[in-house]
Order: sequence, then structure tokens, then C-alpha cells
Amino acid sequence: MSSLTVFLARFIGFFTVLMVLCLLARGSGIIGATMADGPVLLAYAVMSLAIGLAMVIGHNIWSGGTLPVIVTLVGWLILAKGLLLALLTPEALAGWMQSIHYGQHPRLFLGPALLIGLYLTWGGFWAGNRPTQGPVSV
Repeated sequence: MSSLTVFLARFIGFFTVLMVLCLLARGSGIIGATMADGPVLLAYAVMSLAIGLAMVIGHNIWSGGTLPVIVTLVGWLILAKGLLLALLTPEALAGWMQSIHYGQHPRLFLGPALLIGLYLTWGGFWAGNRPTQGPVSV
């Protein structure tokens, strides 16, 4: 497994777990406030586009096990999120968030992100600690 895959799995996984825990602690109001603020939303879209594009260009690996594929999928999802945020107006995004009832069920929507984050964290640290294949010294 490449060292880039291990690094990205650890980084994205740990970051996601910490962010989900912070969002759960602060409540769903912070997401709604962010989505209603146009300049903040634009900055978030630009950052997501840049990060997603960097991941897609630097780690577009579709074989080699589950961990590299999940890291690649997360990169594509970040890129798609950035495009979506850049194209939608704050009003359209707020309407969509209301239509899916995000405010009433934040844990339902944060749960999959937490599971992916836990998997990436576990996979990144587990894969990074496995012995590498090579000559065995006696």
C-alpha cells in the first residue's frame, strides 16, 4: 500500500471523526448558519474544489484493496461537493437542507461520515503498522 494512501486515510479519517464529534457537540445550527452565509459558503466551495481536485489528481487509485478505493471515492465526493456548493445559491442550498430535514435529524446525516472516518482512521493506522513484504532476516 502506498504511503500516500496511508497518509490520506489517517488524515481524512482523523479529521472527519473530529469534525463530526465537534458538529454533534455544537448542534445542527452551525451547519444551517454556514449554509446561509454566501461568502462563507463560497470559501467552503473553493476549499472543497481545491482539496477534491488535488486528491483526484494525486490519488486516483481504483485497485489494491478497499482502503485506497475508499480514499479515492472520498476525494471524488469532496470534488463533487465543491462543485455543488459553487453552483448552488445559498437559498437553493438552504431549501434543499430543509427538504431533507437535516435540522431534525443531524445524527442520521453525520452517522455515515463518522463511520467512514472511523474506517479510514483504523485502516490508515492498521495498514501503516503492518510489516512490509520483503526479505526476511533470521
